[in-house]
Amino acid sequence: MAKKNTKNVEEEAEGELEDEEDNEDEEEIELLQVDTGDMIKVKQIMDETVAAAVLEHIDEDYKLDNIKLIIMTAACAFAMVAQFAPIPFPDSRIILGACCCCYFVLSGVLQLITTFVDMDSILITRPLSKNGPNGCGPEEKKTKTSQIKNKDLFQYGVRVRSQFPRFSEWYTVILELQNKEKSPCVSQKWSVGQFFDKEGMFDEIGLQMEVDKLYHRLENGDYDKDVDAKKKD
Repeated sequence: MAKKNTKNVEEEAEGELEDEEDNEDEEEIELLQVDTGDMIKVKQIMDETVAAAVLEHIDEDYKLDNIKLIIMTAACAFAMVAQFAPIPFPDSRIILGACCCCYFVLSGVLQLITTFVDMDSILITRPLSKNGPNGCGPEEKKTKTSQIKNKDLFQYGVRVRSQFPRFSEWYTVILELQNKEKSPCVSQKWSVGQFFDKEGMFDEIGLQMEVDKLYHRLENGDYDKDVDAKKKD
């Protein structure tokens, strides 16, 4: 009886393992489907995938995002004061005028930041930690750190930019050093059809692998030769 029970337990355990493997396979097979005619959605998904791939190696810098959040919060605060201030009109004209002016000024500052600072960037990172890149154990981090030829990564963050012109099938990713004058860059252009099939199924892993290759070029200091031309594109 004991032997039979042992066999039954082993069979049940094997069955559970097979079920788990099947479930994992099903989860891996699940792909994101997108309407490829919706260019905004396509760019959004590709941008998110690119950012996630870069963040596997280096940490995000939230400074600019925090500044924008503070500006937006202040603008909303002025709008709320203008709306809910317990002062009857017309006595509240001065307060309303001041709040409206402040709101529009802050909105203008936010728009200027978006237009001239953010531009086409989708991610800004911190400088690479001296402890090494993300996703590695302590020993592997030491090895990886010694293998990184581009020492500028330890001084400057990385700005990740993407370009997907309207009615174009070409999606471009540009990695450049943040806050460095005349920063060189690495860039790569892909056809959207390389990562989407006819049904709109998105090859997320394929894009991540391509971005990893591009990031390793940055680590090795293998910059694009015609930097100015790339930036104009």
